Amino acid sequence: MLLVLAVLFAVSLAAPWLFRRFGRSSFHILAAISALAMVWVLTHLPQVLRADQGAPSGAPNAPPSEITEWIPELGVEIAFRVDALALIMSLLILGVGALVLLYCARYFRSSEASAGPFAGQLFAFAAAMLGLVLSDDLVMLFIFWELTTVLSFLLIGYSAHRLLARRSAIQALIVTTFGGLAMLVGLLWLGELAGSYRLSEILASADQLHGTAVDVALFLILVGALSKSALVPFHFWLPAAMAAPTPVSAYLHAAAW
Repeated sequence: MLLVLAVLFAVSLAAPWLFRRFGRSSFHILAAISALAMVWVLTHLPQVLRADQGAPSGAPNAPPSEITEWIPELGVEIAFRVDALALIMSLLILGVGALVLLYCARYFRSSEASAGPFAGQLFAFAAAMLGLVLSDDLVMLFIFWELTTVLSFLLIGYSAHRLLARRSAIQALIVTTFGGLAMLVGLLWLGELAGSYRLSEILASADQLHGTAVDVALFLILVGALSKSALVPFHFWLPAAMAAPTPVSAYLHAAAW
């Protein structure tokens, strides 16, 4: 899983070069890669279905997972897991992303010089969302969460020559960063209370987690989710964010979230 994510991010870095080489057709290439990633996700479907029938954790039929030690002193791991929810969300992210990329191939003019960096940012946003839904470690989840924040800022501010676009991007960045900081405190607090930063382990022991401290940690996580989803009372940044190109609005604000 880590390898696939690394490849997707590498492709996003290569997107400007692809655009210089193939022009608008590079969006077709990126859409095809997104579709191939969907096929990779679907290869996990049989094992996910078997695990969803009640196989105990750690059994051969448990959901596919991948764990790599990162900061063992702090209990932080690069952990990914494909359960039923992660699989559905992955298909949504990659499927909608492929459609939006295909739309971009006709949305931008052939002479649009900044379309190459835009393609890389949009594809990187899809990769970050994929990493987010596959993450089984709270710290990794937050890292991918904040990657979407930074990439949202860049995508909303695509038309940097327009004052409205710059202001909208900054407003979205400030609001979602505030929510992200609240979420970071909540995630770390929840991990300490649960004695593990592994999301699957926390969910498995959810019945044993109770008390005011847990409620506050969950509330802080909810604040982060509300700010990024532009739900009340953090809804005010979303209308201005529509200053972004249509594919951004379609992907970031309508389909994916």
